[in-house]
Amino acid sequence: MLTATVAHAQSSSTAPGPWARTTAALASTADTLSSGWDQGHWRTALSPYAPHLRYSPEHADVWAVALERQRPDHWMAGVSFFSNSFGQPSGYGYLGRRFPQLLGHEQLFGQLSGGLLYGYRGKYQNKVPFNHNGYSPGALASVGWQFNRQASLTVHAIGDAAVMFQFAWDWR
Repeated sequence: MLTATVAHAQSSSTAPGPWARTTAALASTADTLSSGWDQGHWRTALSPYAPHLRYSPEHADVWAVALERQRPDHWMAGVSFFSNSFGQPSGYGYLGRRFPQLLGHEQLFGQLSGGLLYGYRGKYQNKVPFNHNGYSPGALASVGWQFNRQASLTVHAIGDAAVMFQFAWDWR
């Protein structure tokens, strides 16, 4: 019976189905993301301050440090440790991409990242969406200026809560 079902499935369609196409696309993406890291460079970043867009007496000073691996094709992976808006130790592990020469300006760049955020526990757990035991999805949209081959300044939009100013150094 199983042989007949497999034979019927093979003869009824020669085009790959949606699961096969999705699996092939994910495998191709994984292969692309898994290669090229050895040819890139490291980036360290420091954000000493992130002003909030709306005042709250519960807000604490926000700071962050980050370590990223930047590939030659502008994909990046990194981890950031920070004190969140409520003074809780937090982290963000992410994948992203830098878009150099934004709007035709050689030094202007954009950056998008997405990953896993940890923090916002206890009474602050509802301050980020989809939080489960302190873990939630995270994303950042950023714009920056590359001063030279090493130094850059980036402004990150932290949802609708704050902006973060970050100085970074590329170790190349």
